[in-house]
Amino acid sequence: MSKFSRNSKMDLSVIIVSYNTKKLTENCAKSVLKEKQLLSLEIIVIDNNSEDGSVEMLRAFKKKGLISLIENETNTGFSFANNQGIKVAKGKHVLLLNSDTVLKKGALGALVDFADTNGDAGVVASQLLNADGTIQPSCFYFPTVRNAILEFWLGKKGLFEKYAPKTKKPVVVEAAVGASFFMTKNALKNVGKLDEKYYFYFEDIDYCRRVKRAGLKVYYLPDSKVIHYHGASGKKIADPANQWRRLIPSSKIYHGVFNHYLIGFIILAGQKFRSLLKNA
Repeated sequence: MSKFSRNSKMDLSVIIVSYNTKKLTENCAKSVLKEKQLLSLEIIVIDNNSEDGSVEMLRAFKKKGLISLIENETNTGFSFANNQGIKVAKGKHVLLLNSDTVLKKGALGALVDFADTNGDAGVVASQLLNADGTIQPSCFYFPTVRNAILEFWLGKKGLFEKYAPKTKKPVVVEAAVGASFFMTKNALKNVGKLDEKYYFYFEDIDYCRRVKRAGLKVYYLPDSKVIHYHGASGKKIADPANQWRRLIPSSKIYHGVFNHYLIGFIILAGQKFRSLLKNA
């Protein structure tokens, strides 16, 4: 991936990818605009050929000078669309923000302040909240062969499940979901953009892995709170019963084909073995 540097007086570029989520995208953008009173920021929306009136709504926002808009003629996928935004971003840092999120007051300021005072930060992830205000699991460990053996054969729980760190302070994690995914200027310079081989899924964990390899850290920041209507932005891409099938191509890219099947075998065999022991 290409690497680049930026020299900008603007604090932040917020990038939102839109695909048939008109009302969600509108609410998301409005919540970002409220933060504009506290920060120097821009909003870049990339629409992936929505057919639900999203484009007309976004054009109206653009006409008022509230957002920049890129209209794609096809659904280019999540990574490609976000990279379109990154390429034209003017901010010192970049926030990739799902269209199914709403910012709580001060969420962006907390991210910028933390990044500006912690030079080892590559990615800073907001604390995600459910609609009822409860904390949503949003961090995870790298899904390695070792971790698969530890969990599914040796009984160490939680290595393949998302979790929410039980802390009110910033904490280093291995990876975080990409719903509110803050990429620092150091990550943009030393790691670059998202890998466009990932159409949808695994692009966030892949980026976190690359951040670690670059000697930077992924932080979870409870002071930055974002409501996440989990899964709402992906409902238009596949029905719930078949969402898991979309993970397979990206998993093969992330793990490599051999490790993809090896991890699958370890998990299935471990589950079967433990089931047999339980019923013996």
